[in-house]
This record gives sequence, C-alpha cells and structure tokens, in this order.
Amino acid sequence: MNQDYQNQLNWVDAQNDKMINNVIELAEINSGSLNLDGLERIKTKLAEQFSSFDTPIESIALPDLPTIDESGNEFDQKVGQALTLSKHAHAPLQILLMGHMDTVYDLNHTFQRCKWLDKNTLNGPGVADLKGGLVILHTALTALEQSPWAGQIGWQVLINPDEEIGSLSSSALIAKSAEKNDFGLIFEPSLPDGTLAGARKGSGNFSVVVSGKAAHAGREHHLGRNAIRALSDFTGKLDDLNGQVDGVTINPGFIHGGGPVNIVPDLAMLKFNVRITQAEHEKWFLDQIDQIANELNNRDSINIKIHGKFGRKPKLLDENTNNLFGLIKQTGEKLNTTIAWKDTGGCCDGNNLAAAGLANIDTMGVIGGSIHSSDEYIKVNSLTERAKLTALLLMRLAAGEVKWEG
Repeated sequence: MNQDYQNQLNWVDAQNDKMINNVIELAEINSGSLNLDGLERIKTKLAEQFSSFDTPIESIALPDLPTIDESGNEFDQKVGQALTLSKHAHAPLQILLMGHMDTVYDLNHTFQRCKWLDKNTLNGPGVADLKGGLVILHTALTALEQSPWAGQIGWQVLINPDEEIGSLSSSALIAKSAEKNDFGLIFEPSLPDGTLAGARKGSGNFSVVVSGKAAHAGREHHLGRNAIRALSDFTGKLDDLNGQVDGVTINPGFIHGGGPVNIVPDLAMLKFNVRITQAEHEKWFLDQIDQIANELNNRDSINIKIHGKFGRKPKLLDENTNNLFGLIKQTGEKLNTTIAWKDTGGCCDGNNLAAAGLANIDTMGVIGGSIHSSDEYIKVNSLTERAKLTALLLMRLAAGEVKWEG
C-alpha cells in the first residue's frame, strides 16, 4: 500500500481512545428530535469539533414541522438547526458526507448514560445511531485533509437535526445539497454483522383524527357517536391491508382517545407508519385509506380526517450506486475488510438522496445494533475500522488511483 496512505491509516489507529471519548461525550448530550436545547448543545459541540477544518460553518434554520397532537389539533412543531460546511468547491469531484445529530431518546427517557458491556461493547443512547458515525466522519475527513491529496477532491458535510422524525423539515436542504455533489456517504450504522444496507423501503407517517358525538353514557347513550369505535373499525381495516401487496407493511403505532367512561367519546386519534418497496405502492395505499375513510364518514355524525404523507421514496440500487458499492468493496479488500450489502426495510436520508438522483451508500458508520432501544450498542473497534475505510476511499479518489464514473 502507498506509504502516504499508510501514514494516515496509522494516524487513524492512534485516534482510538479519542474517538471513544468523543462518542461518549456526544451520546451523553440528550438530543432527542424535539429537545431543542439539547440539539443546540450538540450542534455547538459539533461546530467546535469541525472548526478544525478552517472553513466557515453555517447553522441553517429549518421550517417548522406540521404536527398533530394527541387531541387531534394541528400545530407547527419547531425543529433544530442543521449544520453544514464545505471545502475545495472548485475540485473536479465533490462528495457529500452526511449524518444526523438527533436521536429517538427524549429528554425524559430513562436511557441517558453510556456504560461498558465488555471491553469492546459500549452501550449508550445514540452511540450507533448516529453519534459514532459523526465521530467516524470527522476522523476520516481529518485524515484526508492532512494527507498529500488535500484539495484534490471537494466535500460538503451536512448534519441535520430531524432524521429520526422523517427529515421533513430538512428535505429541501438535502435535495439542494444533492444537486451540488457527485455522490454521497451517510454514516448510519451498518447492520450488526457489519453488512451495509442496499435497497431500502420507502416510508410514510400518517395521523387519523376521528370526531364523533358526545353524550351521557347512561341516559342518552343512543344519541352519542363513539369515536373510539369508529377508529377501531378504521384501524382494523387498515391493518387488514397488510399482506395484500407484496412489500407493503402498515404499523398502527399510537392511539389516543376518550376520557371519563360515563361519556360517549367524541374524539380519538391514531398514528401509523407504512413502508413500501415500489413508488407505485404510494397511490395504491392512499386510494385504500381514502376508501376506508369514506366508508366510515358515511356513518351518522362520524368525521374522519387523515393527515400526513409519504416522506421518503423507496431507495433502489441503480448502476451508479452499484459502482459506488464496488469502490467501497475494493477499498475494504485493501484493509482486509470484507464488505457486503443487502436490502433492508429501514429507511434514512439515503432514501432522500436517492430520490434527488444522488448515488449514495448510507451505512458507513459503526458496527452496532439494538438501535432505537435502551440496549443500543457499538463495537468500539469498528470506530477506527470504519474511519480507515472512509479515509482510504477518499484518499484513493483524491490521488486518482480510482475514478468516480457516475
């Protein structure tokens, strides 16, 4: 291997303890998607770390997120700010490096601290998804910038605050960034065995608000129109759509309604998620839920409103994405690391980049697992392993050893 490559890879190895400490520091700053104070704290910490690149760092305010509360009321939810920086804009090859600063653990969640499960396994909130990935991104980019090929490729870093709630507020910013770059790398965690994600399902989040008619449960029960019953019927019919089209899955995930049991409930609401494998599934699904709602709206004094939309298109593997996988696989071989990939039902900002026409690999982060639970963990040896993978890929491209043909 080129000695200049090896020097930088040796430098990455020497960062092991520092990387672990950085992951713990970031993970123990609560940055749940709606914890605006926590998101500001972690954005400030990230800006401090990325200031090492001696290039302007921009905080970008994002539009509010239209939201439905438990009572069925619409309101605009404020979200955190995105962070972006770029360098070498005139280089012939431009690469987008992405991650997110938010986690699924809110300020009141019991999971707030890191702990060691064994000498190679660290448990903590967001250690895999995605704070370990942010540390890898920074370390790999530092290795490139201190190599002899700094400036031979350009790059943009984009870190958004709303990935875990669908990236609806940052979607326009992501699409705009996609237009300026040749391909993207996103630092989501790999699968627990180190496999990268290939094709991904698309996703939509929806809320259903059912209005009925209140009445005394004893004296005038017959005058009431039970919103919980109507929503139960809707939910049953919704769940029955599972299995009707291959690759479409629907998950009713939250339900709320009613109050004192001596009152016929006049309000109930449901939140659900749907996953699809093909873009044409969107129309089929929307037609189905409109039909279900229309049937129930024909009932006396029952009114059903559906809110939400598909926020992420399915990510399919095109020629450019397969070529990018090939470059990463070749790079892994030089590090004696086997790189494989397979399709997954999960979705992320890789879907957004693909929808904007940008080839990307979206699992360049740590090896870990049990994400979105209190058992979330990373294998800490993967911090340097994955940082070297990205650093070597970037250096090979910058040195002209390999070329991007996308």
